[in-house]
Amino acid sequence: MTKNKGAANSDSSDPLRPSDHVDGDDSITQPRLGFVGWLRWGWRQLTSMRTALILLLVLAIAAIPGSIFPQRMADPNGVTQWERDNPDLFPILDGLKLFDVYLSPWFSAIYLLLFASLVGCVIPRIKHHAKALRARPPRTPARLQRLEDYRAVTRDPAADSGTKTGDAEAEAAASIDVATKQLKALGYRVERYDRGRTFSVSAERGYWRETGNLLFHLALVGVLVTVGIGGGFSYTGQRVLVEGETFANTLLDYDSMNRGRFVSDDAFSPYSMRLDSFDVTYQPFGEPGSGQAGDFSANVTVQENGEERTGSVKVNEPLGVADDDVFLLGNGYAPTVTVRDPEGNVVFTNSTPFLPQDNNMTSLGVLKVPDGLAEQVGLVGFFYPTTGVLESGAFFSAYGDLTNPTLTLDVYTGDLGINEGVPRSVYVLDTTGMTKLTGRTTDVESIELAPGQTAQLPNGLGSVTFEDESPAGAADASQSVKRFASLQIHRDESGVWVLGFALLALGGLMIALFVPRRRVWVKATAHDGEIALEYAALARGEDPTLAAAVEDLVAGHARLLDAAGGTTARPTIDDTADESAEPEAPATDTRKVD
Repeated sequence: MTKNKGAANSDSSDPLRPSDHVDGDDSITQPRLGFVGWLRWGWRQLTSMRTALILLLVLAIAAIPGSIFPQRMADPNGVTQWERDNPDLFPILDGLKLFDVYLSPWFSAIYLLLFASLVGCVIPRIKHHAKALRARPPRTPARLQRLEDYRAVTRDPAADSGTKTGDAEAEAAASIDVATKQLKALGYRVERYDRGRTFSVSAERGYWRETGNLLFHLALVGVLVTVGIGGGFSYTGQRVLVEGETFANTLLDYDSMNRGRFVSDDAFSPYSMRLDSFDVTYQPFGEPGSGQAGDFSANVTVQENGEERTGSVKVNEPLGVADDDVFLLGNGYAPTVTVRDPEGNVVFTNSTPFLPQDNNMTSLGVLKVPDGLAEQVGLVGFFYPTTGVLESGAFFSAYGDLTNPTLTLDVYTGDLGINEGVPRSVYVLDTTGMTKLTGRTTDVESIELAPGQTAQLPNGLGSVTFEDESPAGAADASQSVKRFASLQIHRDESGVWVLGFALLALGGLMIALFVPRRRVWVKATAHDGEIALEYAALARGEDPTLAAAVEDLVAGHARLLDAAGGTTARPTIDDTADESAEPEAPATDTRKVD
């Protein structure tokens, strides 16, 4: 080859470069991918198993905020409380959809990408696996001794079998026939490969490993599809019921509702449910865990299809009604407060749920009186089931049960904002532009009431009464205040399908983990009147039991050949064996070739 100037220059600068070396031509450029090429490249990246695993991990991480922050779908009261406790941070987190994680665009994007990635991974693998199931086991390698798990045994035709030395080929073929039957009995797919004086059988098993792997991934796709489609036909609603109230399963009777896009306004099963009582037990004073609630039970009466029945809703024990499941989310006290005008006419009376603020049921509630008084009045109250007093004079609840209940109220006057057409939470009073008449920052003490007591509102607005709900003749305060239960009504008919696919995924994973994929070969060669048997195996992936499987194959084959009586084992000496070691039995003596 003629040297060019570049080569000459390189020779002078680099003495180690060959004299006939030609530098590359910088003018050569690779072809551009183009739009379609980039789409193909992106699809290959998306449908790789690495990408699927990464997306699965990202989806798990993206679901973490759903367990850290309360979700509107499951706990709207918790979201309201979180907003009250963190008024500055709440708008930012709400903008990031951290209170609606599973309905957020970013979670849906990860979900859809994972679905596309899994489908793109599984479909080609199904095609490849179907082709492998129809394929013959591979040919027997020419040099089995190169495989790590290798054994060799020499056998002679039996002296009393009438077989001549020249007929050793027939005995070699017969030994492979025996090995073929043995491998079939062990669950292998077998294929004979005979050539000249060499007879062999190739066997393969473990196709269920890849089948289990595919089942696992198909089950994941099934879960994604079922959840995605099932979510469009499911709904979750919340309703707070005070003892004695009745709920009708209609869209208008829910406090909040999250429903799929395919749930119409008339898709709700017709039934009603009344909260008869709410029972809760507390650990008594002086015992370990004093004050902790032990058991909750919302006792309800359900009317469905003209029939009436009773039931109870407990924690982790939902009540089935029609196609719905009713769960118990929370509970608390609902003091009954009556407001009268200066003439004694009732302008407001209601049992209002107060939201618990601590484990001892110190509860916060809001009452709004828009009409009937000289001004619109808002009352912010704290309820203490068992009232205690700190040195500073502040109240606290020392116990969750009703032993010494007290209700304190701060009075506000002004525009409640309910006539502006803007939705307002019943648990929050916007005091912007309102005048505070009692409590801190004023000269008037907060109103303090025990059950059955009445106090006058400031500025002659009227009076307020904390009603006593105790039955006539009751000696204690244990039933003086009503309780409420926060119920969640949920319908999701895809739950059975999700469970089925989850079990299928678990089963496929177990198969993929515990079924080994391996290939085994047995070769018999007739040479100089003797039969040389070779055994070898190869695993696809890690298989710590492969060596033991080869040993069992050799031993089993020897027993079968001895029973057939066509050949006898020839004792061999293992050159690598320790002289002090006990020799093996002649029928299973092997030589391991390094």
